[in-house]
Amino acid sequence: MTKLITKGIQISVETFYQREYSNPLMNEYMFAYRITIDNYNGFPIKLLSRKWFIHDSNASLENVEGEGVIGQQPVIQPDEHFQYVSGCSLRTDVGKMHGFYIMENQHSYEQFEVAIPEFIMVCPDKLN
Repeated sequence: MTKLITKGIQISVETFYQREYSNPLMNEYMFAYRITIDNYNGFPIKLLSRKWFIHDSNASLENVEGEGVIGQQPVIQPDEHFQYVSGCSLRTDVGKMHGFYIMENQHSYEQFEVAIPEFIMVCPDKLN
């Protein structure tokens, strides 16, 4: 698990190779990731948007951005967390992702960036 705290918000990431949705003969490797967002501040936050940087081992880079996550813009109260699972398809058996969320302090309405730590996605067959 990878973790990083930015401005009182901890982002934790776990990754999982999705063998049943992958097709190595066609260079299709599917990974799932579970993100946990912990709010250690004394105020509620709202996740407004995200931006991802997705790299594979062919040196290609894909940028993905949009509102919220999994169709939601959750409000996370102090000392609470929000968790979601999403996925990523790569053309190689190794890749990495990182990025940031735009959050909003629900008391002051100030917006700020929260870093998503870099995490690696590796097909288990690659580790043999």
